Amino acid sequence: MGERPITKAPVAKGPVAKALLTKPCCDDDVPGGVNAGDPRVALVGNPNVGKSTLFNMLTGARQRIGNWPGKTVSVAQGTWRSPNGEITLIDLPGTYSLVPGSPDEALTRDLLVDRGMGGRPDLVVITVDAANLARNLYLLAQVMETGVPLVVALTMVDIAGSRGIHVDAGRLSELIGAPVVPLVPRRGEGVAEFGRVVARALAAPRRPALPILGEDMEAALASITAEVPAETAVRYPARWLSIALLTGEDVPGVPEETAAAARAAGAALSGGEPTGDDEPDDPELLVAEQRYAWVHEVIAEVVTRRGAGRATWSDRVDRVLTSRWFGPPIFLAVMWAVFALTTKAAAPLMAGFQGLVDGPVSTGAGRLLDALGAGGAIRGLVLNGLIAGVGQVLSFVPLMAIMFVLLSLLEDSGYLARAAFVVDRLMRVIGLPGRAFLPLIVGFGCNVPALAGTRILSDRRHRLLTGLLIPFVTCSARLTVYVLVATAFFGSAAGTVVFAMYVLSIALVIGMGLLLRGTLFRGMAEEPLVLDLPPYRLPAVRVIGAQSWVKLQAFLKTASGIIVATVTLVWLLSSIPFGGQGSFGHTPIEHSVFGAASHAVAPAFAPSGFGDWHASAALITGFVAKEAVVSTMAQTYSMGEPADGHQPGGLGGALRATIEQTSHGHPVPAVLAFLVFLLAYTPCMTTVAAQRVEIGGRLTLFGVGMQLTLAWLLAVAVFQVGSLFL
Repeated sequence: MGERPITKAPVAKGPVAKALLTKPCCDDDVPGGVNAGDPRVALVGNPNVGKSTLFNMLTGARQRIGNWPGKTVSVAQGTWRSPNGEITLIDLPGTYSLVPGSPDEALTRDLLVDRGMGGRPDLVVITVDAANLARNLYLLAQVMETGVPLVVALTMVDIAGSRGIHVDAGRLSELIGAPVVPLVPRRGEGVAEFGRVVARALAAPRRPALPILGEDMEAALASITAEVPAETAVRYPARWLSIALLTGEDVPGVPEETAAAARAAGAALSGGEPTGDDEPDDPELLVAEQRYAWVHEVIAEVVTRRGAGRATWSDRVDRVLTSRWFGPPIFLAVMWAVFALTTKAAAPLMAGFQGLVDGPVSTGAGRLLDALGAGGAIRGLVLNGLIAGVGQVLSFVPLMAIMFVLLSLLEDSGYLARAAFVVDRLMRVIGLPGRAFLPLIVGFGCNVPALAGTRILSDRRHRLLTGLLIPFVTCSARLTVYVLVATAFFGSAAGTVVFAMYVLSIALVIGMGLLLRGTLFRGMAEEPLVLDLPPYRLPAVRVIGAQSWVKLQAFLKTASGIIVATVTLVWLLSSIPFGGQGSFGHTPIEHSVFGAASHAVAPAFAPSGFGDWHASAALITGFVAKEAVVSTMAQTYSMGEPADGHQPGGLGGALRATIEQTSHGHPVPAVLAFLVFLLAYTPCMTTVAAQRVEIGGRLTLFGVGMQLTLAWLLAVAVFQVGSLFL
């Protein structure tokens, strides 16, 4: 992203002093130091400048992600155990400007300027990329105008050095009136000094200087500030409010007289009414140009370059990885390697974990229940329900851990940002900007945060279309079922089968996107891709470990609650006799309420080759959560075997025997049909709830119906066509 040309408004020329660049900020109260509880520090910055890396490094596993109070935007918060005590860190969504274009950016803006939200931080740490200082200083200028106490974290100093760029941190600190700390968060360099600077800033908060925007602009802002009533000035920083009103922003709670005064000041500044062919200048453009002029002056003061203009090795690599012809196949090859490596490396670990659950754990639990004199019902719940179901899913922990590590490696190395660039052309085919690929990528982990991630899109119709497509992105919960089924039927080729499911997932997103674009979303406006490509880096073990552990912990926390609740419900329904056979806790599962419901649904899947009640039972609970599919299979098969609670060959063997029977000699197309249905139908009820929040109830209901219909049609087509050849 290049620097914008300066075409209007006078700017200072030549070497400048601090007095020309900034002025003291004196119109707002400074937050009074540390809160009664832990001090709150917000991290702000452009995307891909190391902000989240710094957050992860400081908080480790002591973090959580949730909606901001009163908002639908997800924000990461964590505890930083600094040498001076615990600090609450808030990792705000990345933004290029405080003029919001999406709900995420609006939250960042509101938190910094709206005291009425009650969440203004004690201190803002703004991360600034030393290797791309010009594009970061514009946001810094806007944050300075809010008057909130600042510390600047000057990141990427190692990358800047490798490019022959040196930033004078001391001079930059003088010019902006706030501390500047060079650091490399990935390696922990400068973090100790950063902690000391933050502690001093919290103990004695002070306002940063204000960027000088030229004499005429300053006079216009002063006239607007004079018109702001006291009650409004209490809610908003006066400097920010004056600029917002001058540029035409709609600020809640501002009297019409004040807005009218701002419009008059803007008209006077921009040259009044148009005369002849001359159009008046836009006040918003004038403010932007003056900010960029300030940025250029600061750059001239603090940046020195050696060997400018030389292509770096990163540029040379990008010519291949982001090229039109080589980029897509390389991306597919990388993702295939990820899934192949995941399945092969996890297989022995999963087998060992499952042997532990089926052997010592089950045996020990059985002896303990015998010693306690537990009856048949309790014994069935514990052994055939909780241990069989939860144990089966927990055996996939190695799989999930390896997957999260590999994806974190791709993200931390800088490759995933290139993937978004590579698929930009593909996204435009379905009418979406390249940025829409980012929440879709998140969907491969979990659809719920992916839906929240649609808020980075500024166009409402883009958000709605992306929200309808995200459930077709295969999440990590489906991965556990893919691996179980693929391993049982395809052996060493399981990794390729799993990869094919992910490719099919992308194909469904594209196909349904084309269909919806031509029907419900005709005439959507296009949006250019604005994306900073981070430098290629050697992944840091500490960063990878922290990110993977947080993701794995979140998966286990979510899955464990869902699985325990589902297993208990399935056991309860499986213990209630249906049709007068048996008594509570002493009835074959196929003759229970749950078995009867599963038998009733099974004929619908007969055209797909898996019309068995075991499969339909798993799909029923899978509607609640895909994590429960495997546990339900384990539960129904183990409860259906009275001798020792286990089918020959384990769960995979039992499933294989069932599919061979229901497919009438065509198990391969039948199992592929089962996997396709699992991919295409509703992910889970949590995703449905998240969809309702993001795109509304009517579109969510439409989406659920669309997914179920498409899943059934695809499954039938796969089996009917496949059985002709396989």
